[in-house]
Amino acid sequence: MKFTKIIALLLAVMTVMALAACGTTKPSDDTAKTPDTANAGDKTYKVGVCQLVQHPALDAATKGFVTALKDKLGDKVEIDEQNASGESATCATIVNQFVSNSYDLIMANATPALQSAVSATDTIPIVATSITDYASALGIDNWTGKTGMNVTGTSDLAPLDQQAKMFTELLPDVKTVGIVYCSSEANSKYQADVVEAELGKLGFAVKIYTFADSNDIASVVTNACSECDALYVPTDNKLAEAAEIVDGVTSPAGIPVIAGEAGICKGCGIATLSIDYYSIGYAAGVQAYDILVNGKDAGDIEIGFASDLTKQYSPERCTALNITVPEGYEPLGD
Repeated sequence: MKFTKIIALLLAVMTVMALAACGTTKPSDDTAKTPDTANAGDKTYKVGVCQLVQHPALDAATKGFVTALKDKLGDKVEIDEQNASGESATCATIVNQFVSNSYDLIMANATPALQSAVSATDTIPIVATSITDYASALGIDNWTGKTGMNVTGTSDLAPLDQQAKMFTELLPDVKTVGIVYCSSEANSKYQADVVEAELGKLGFAVKIYTFADSNDIASVVTNACSECDALYVPTDNKLAEAAEIVDGVTSPAGIPVIAGEAGICKGCGIATLSIDYYSIGYAAGVQAYDILVNGKDAGDIEIGFASDLTKQYSPERCTALNITVPEGYEPLGD
């Protein structure tokens, strides 16, 4: 009888220990992603997103930004996403509405959106993304890495010297390179100027072709193809929209295009040195959180840059043009 009581007691102890172990099970991944709202208090933040135009790169950046804020703040942030359909005037209308509604922060996706936001307010914090060069976009001299105003953000600038070098890696027989871009985009001109200088150092002759109206893209590219052996298309919002138009000219002409980013490359290019737009958007969202919750001043936050760079190529276009792709390049994804 005594032995039976001892066995029963041992079984009871083991049951308690098993239940305790169950209570200390490691949290799931979903639990680990619980929004970090400890410092947010009871406030619900209102954030306006102004995206210049819908295309894969900018869409990915906006998605990254929104995901970051939701990861950090959960339901303590209300995000108003607006798309300007490629019109700078519509950007101005959107951001002026954000200002009138006293939003806590504005996210500007692409240069015209940023410039409109800066014109609309000098008090509401602005976090931008998909900006190639902030100094050019904002007209800042003596650039230090910070804007010193109510603006911070992330850049989509890939190393332009490395993009220029891709011509020697992929197109060693090319003599003349044409650079095509929209003259109204300050960031496109910046890229064009840098790449022109880098290509010159590598021994290429360079010709510049610009357009102001999207309706002129086909004729400008046709002219460039008649005078050049290859083309460079920088990260340019108008050309991102019109990449298929460019391809409709360059592919029949047998003219290879090296592009500034993956979205444009998918539409018309043979290769690119690309960044991850989702990542720079997410990083911009983290900056926004630091401003909203941690009280950081936008002007004191350094502009962020992409850390992951990938050389990518189009197998179909490279095969069609008999281009040998060296090691170190990855096929473009879908």
